[in-house]
Amino acid sequence: MTKQFSQACENNKKAILEILTPILAKQKHLLEVGSGTGQHAVYFAKNLPQLIWQTSDLLVNHSSINAWIDEFPSANVKRPFTVDLTKNPPFIENIDTVFSANTLHIISWPLVQKFFALVEKQLIAEGILCLYGPFNYQGSFTSESNANFELWLKDRDKNSGIRDFEAICELAKGADLSLLEDVEMPANNRLLIFKKK
Repeated sequence: MTKQFSQACENNKKAILEILTPILAKQKHLLEVGSGTGQHAVYFAKNLPQLIWQTSDLLVNHSSINAWIDEFPSANVKRPFTVDLTKNPPFIENIDTVFSANTLHIISWPLVQKFFALVEKQLIAEGILCLYGPFNYQGSFTSESNANFELWLKDRDKNSGIRDFEAICELAKGADLSLLEDVEMPANNRLLIFKKK
């Protein structure tokens, strides 16, 4: 697989960066779970130079991530390692931030639970978790486009789907995380910011 391109990443990166910049101003070492194409990593690393941005994903996505890093190199963006939530991902020391965009609705609910187990294990005390994507509230879609997106997701994989905000907060609570912010974003998405106790 060569370098891949996501129009969604291109569309949302500036809006996400605007929120992340003050929140991550004092953070030092970030793990991105599900780096996808690699677009977010190279853009955010360049604009958040105080952060070491560690990419990760399934092995199948590494070539695209590496291609983006090759084209837009930054000293603070690190080449991907494999995170497969069906297995035991490697542990990295001193991670004070975990970022993941558009992943929780792609993976199954048991893997969402394993994602939070990873975050609990990986994040140091007072670390920050940033989750970007669509969420339902009290079991309801926030827009017709999200309802249609859900149909597309289910057709592709019946175990995927837009997650309920309340269920995500419950998993976060179980992982010693408390909600700091729930930010409305363009295209019916949200940016959820949690802090570990």
